[in-house]
Amino acid sequence: MPLLTLLLGYLLGSLPSGFLAGKWCKGIDLRTIGSGSTGATNVLRNVGKKPALVVFLVDVAKGAAAVLLAGALTQSNPLNDWIQVLAGLAALAGHIWPVWLGFKGGKAVATGLGLFLGLAWPVGLACFGVFMAVFSLSRIVSLASVVAAVSLPLLMAAGSDSNADLVVALVAMLLVLWRHRSNIQRLINGTEPRVGGNS
Repeated sequence: MPLLTLLLGYLLGSLPSGFLAGKWCKGIDLRTIGSGSTGATNVLRNVGKKPALVVFLVDVAKGAAAVLLAGALTQSNPLNDWIQVLAGLAALAGHIWPVWLGFKGGKAVATGLGLFLGLAWPVGLACFGVFMAVFSLSRIVSLASVVAAVSLPLLMAAGSDSNADLVVALVAMLLVLWRHRSNIQRLINGTEPRVGGNS
């Protein structure tokens, strides 16, 4: 059963919502446009606001569903906490490296939010609050994502007693930072684009 939950987590995470939004709404392949990501930000810039919102919500749901499903399927297992964490990480892996798209997907921010809403919803909401605060001040999605990712282990340490939750917070932070490495370089150079602006 634990292996089944990991497989289900990966398959949930790999649902290519952003890619499908690009194909269905504009007939484009998001992997070849803009940042090359299939996440909600690239959908926003190249497809539109409404499709981006739908993609964001679906991607959040993927992460939450992977964790909650794992919890339901393995609730009698003494390693239930760790199985939920691993299922959530499998969903992140599916989103970043979807088998259906040649292992080229999104940057795991929305799916990561869903993962933490499923594991410890107060921490997930607090992290989303950090994201929104930074985004509202900067209008830069990548900066908000990076700051939220860095804050996540601190929020988890303060909001959860589970070692498994803290480990996944650290891993998720590293995954998000790694996926945003080119964005971080552009932030340093002052060339990262803002939402609703040309620079």
